Amino acid sequence: MTQATSLPHGHLRHRVARAARAVTAAGLLTSLLVGGAQTPAQATGAQAPAALEPCAERASVEVFKEGGVPVLDWRENLEFDGRGTLWVAHIMKHRVEGYAPDGTLRTSFPVNGPGGIRRGPDGMMYVNYGVNPLTSGLSGGGGIMRFDPAAARPKPEKFVDGLAGINGLAVDADGNFYLSRELTTGVIKIRPDGTKDEAWTRAADVFGTNGLEIVGDQLYSSVITNAASPVVRIPLKNPAGHTTVTELSPNPLDIKLLDDLTSFDGDLVVASFRDGELIRVDPATGRSCVLVSGLRMPSSVRVPRGFGDHDARRELFVVEASGRIVKVTVG
Repeated sequence: MTQATSLPHGHLRHRVARAARAVTAAGLLTSLLVGGAQTPAQATGAQAPAALEPCAERASVEVFKEGGVPVLDWRENLEFDGRGTLWVAHIMKHRVEGYAPDGTLRTSFPVNGPGGIRRGPDGMMYVNYGVNPLTSGLSGGGGIMRFDPAAARPKPEKFVDGLAGINGLAVDADGNFYLSRELTTGVIKIRPDGTKDEAWTRAADVFGTNGLEIVGDQLYSSVITNAASPVVRIPLKNPAGHTTVTELSPNPLDIKLLDDLTSFDGDLVVASFRDGELIRVDPATGRSCVLVSGLRMPSSVRVPRGFGDHDARRELFVVEASGRIVKVTVG
């Protein structure tokens, strides 16, 4: 087991700059630097928070799978099917991979630019496609594919198409789908029959959402294109009533580039792509701390469920733009 260590500041900035160029052909970096980002005062009028302190819990990091060339080996998202397989979206190699609890690659199959991947209440796996730095993030070339994780050779099929600029994914208990968009306003809602809920999407008028997680009747989202680095709460039954849970950047020049997030032990854990951190957030109070630092461009974090002997009460799995998959053990 190895403890993650921080990268030199200049080297990290160089990597992040390369990563940003790779994934923002549609202009995310431009929007951050020339007005797309908001300052904390613009976001809520709240006083900027102090710099985040380390969490009281000890957390160790172990490499589950080594990475390759950073960015070129970018693994974007992950999800557990509850049947013993970890599914990973490899955005740069345009494929979805299935791993056994011991780290063995069981299967893989092609998907064009896979992004958010989640298990549906029907037991099927759903994955966004068209999340690709080589295609325009504002084109309608994206959508959702689904596959049967129990199949000997999973064959993905299109479920929804014609969606523009999508990234993260969440699925509620009724089978509704929610998709984030980094370069526009409104979280997309898709009904179980594949039709769009346009009214819900207009009401969920948050700009620049990335990671999505449902806890009870609340949808939580990280926001990547806001210099305050907020986490927001969107009530599923009243999306217009969205509120800011917390802002994680004390300085508007220190945007964290928040990526995916997950629910863990009553809190939220959010990946900071830029700073290589996992940040623990109390959704009731907004109180936050750094659970893990020194990661290599983490893009998604999930709790292992039904994955061999891995403990969902103490463990988190993370994928990175470095290509690594790592396991974090808390406590």
